[in-house]
Amino acid sequence: MKFICNTIILVSAVAIMHHASAQENRLLQESEISEAVVIDALAPEKSSRTRSFIPLDEERDAKMSPAPSASMLITFNTNSAELTHGAKEALDKIGRALNMDKLAEFSFTIEGHADLSGTYQFNQHLSKARADTVKNYLINWHHIEPRRLSAIGKGYTELINKHNPLAPENRRVKLVRNEK
Repeated sequence: MKFICNTIILVSAVAIMHHASAQENRLLQESEISEAVVIDALAPEKSSRTRSFIPLDEERDAKMSPAPSASMLITFNTNSAELTHGAKEALDKIGRALNMDKLAEFSFTIEGHADLSGTYQFNQHLSKARADTVKNYLINWHHIEPRRLSAIGKGYTELINKHNPLAPENRRVKLVRNEK
């Protein structure tokens, strides 16, 4: 009986971790972005003890799991760091979420990502410019404190769709919560 209970706990833990990993890797389309979705992705609630699952030690768990993040398909004009109308609408929701109590205490890194078209240097520059554009939009239009946001360009070093390196999902912005 003890073996069966331990097996159930292990299977439950693996299922929860798989679900969390799938959510982590999910790319949000501009139309899917809302204040609630951003808050859920960047400030997930701590799980509490239940009858069938005992959470891992929080300190060890924090070291093992990646920082909360949200990958979003924020659109730009081709070969440009200029935001589209849809991108601005999505960033307005993100800006409102970052100003809400659950996220107001955190700082974030904005990662710009590119697809495999163009040279390495061009994509590095373009992805950084796009991350800077998002950062500046959030600072200027939503009054996010500049010290809470940093921007980096990742170029095409972290493709989501490796089978199609030119896929639009590889051209994205990712918001990563920094440690306190």
